[in-house]
Amino acid sequence: MTPAPRPVSVPGTTAHPVLEEEVVDYTRPRDGLPEVSDTPAALAAATAALVSGTGPVAVDAERASGFRYGQDAYLVQLRRAGAGTVLVDPVSCGQTHELAAALDGPEWILHAADQDLPCLADLGLRPARLFDTELAARLLGREHVGLGAVVEETLGLRLAKDHAAADWSTRPLPRTWLIYAALDVEHLIDLRDALAAELEAAGKAEWAAQEFEYERTRPPRPAKVDPWRKTPRAGRAVRSPRSLAVLRELWTAREDVARELDRTPSKVLSHQALVAAAVARPTSRRKMQALREFSSRQARQHQELWWQAIDRALQMDESELPAVHAPLGEGELPQPRSWARRHAEAATALEEVRSAVRERAEVLRLPQELLLSPEVQRRLAWQIGEQEADGGVPDVSVRALSEILAGLGARPWQVEQSAQALSDALA
Repeated sequence: MTPAPRPVSVPGTTAHPVLEEEVVDYTRPRDGLPEVSDTPAALAAATAALVSGTGPVAVDAERASGFRYGQDAYLVQLRRAGAGTVLVDPVSCGQTHELAAALDGPEWILHAADQDLPCLADLGLRPARLFDTELAARLLGREHVGLGAVVEETLGLRLAKDHAAADWSTRPLPRTWLIYAALDVEHLIDLRDALAAELEAAGKAEWAAQEFEYERTRPPRPAKVDPWRKTPRAGRAVRSPRSLAVLRELWTAREDVARELDRTPSKVLSHQALVAAAVARPTSRRKMQALREFSSRQARQHQELWWQAIDRALQMDESELPAVHAPLGEGELPQPRSWARRHAEAATALEEVRSAVRERAEVLRLPQELLLSPEVQRRLAWQIGEQEADGGVPDVSVRALSEILAGLGARPWQVEQSAQALSDALA
């Protein structure tokens, strides 16, 4: 068998990526496909192997987004020098506390860590240190930051990416899927080393360290207020309080069924069906069933529940109907698109803040949302605008802005790199 190709001897960089004609296909794990650790005994052996290894641990997880209700991990991939690749089936491997203890210490390498850290934490797996190769690529100003693209441009290897949207709750997992999963961690260690060297050369290593630590320790995002309002295509089509009530009741009923069946909600009843019912407001089962969006087999399976939800909304007292405009959550700001009409000073400040951040980010060759998050930009502009609206004169000195930015959660490197530009723009 022809040996698997190796990464290029000199890694590609943002300015000088590996040329496309030099990229070679990498279609199978170099050491062969490991057996899946799907029993307590197999997990214990895999954990011992990881403990005997050295250096950082490459980590990835596969979920069943689009198929299952939650965001649980259905496969965890790990790789460490001296241990090789380990594939863990968290559904059947038993308790993972010994694996968690083995992984509590070494640096973890993930690509787009914010996607996988929550489902790994649900298994009790949490990193003590983190290196995110996607975030590193973004800090370096890479145009393409998907794992496949970064590996190609940096290591000159083309990975198979055929099963990214697969239903990973499937059992047994097909061999081709497992190969794909193993390849996702096969080169993360080499990729980490190449990107770390480029970050150091670009003077961005400390920036990356702060971002990685922020990502590692960031608390879960708060629950959204009225998540049913985010139903795709509902925003423009569903306008009246009564229609919004239909949307809300149907959405809630669908969530209950989806949770019970462990299926993604859109596979229980389509988003289009929710919007169609909210717009049409059918006054009988027959009229609901006549809607094209309720004619599918999946919609008919629970049609009595759907009708009960619609009827409940139609019978509601006016005082129970939802407001046309979504209420603000605690501490939440109004949508910036409304500022020009009601908060003119804040709207002007936001334009100045955004312009300053954009220009500074271009100089630093990184995305503006990495230099300063949109949320921090909005809150800074709002604070300044409200002071001006009250007749005050905001202090926009570098020192004052640095204190405000730090209070809003900006990392030290972000404050250092943006405060002067913001002060100049707002003066």
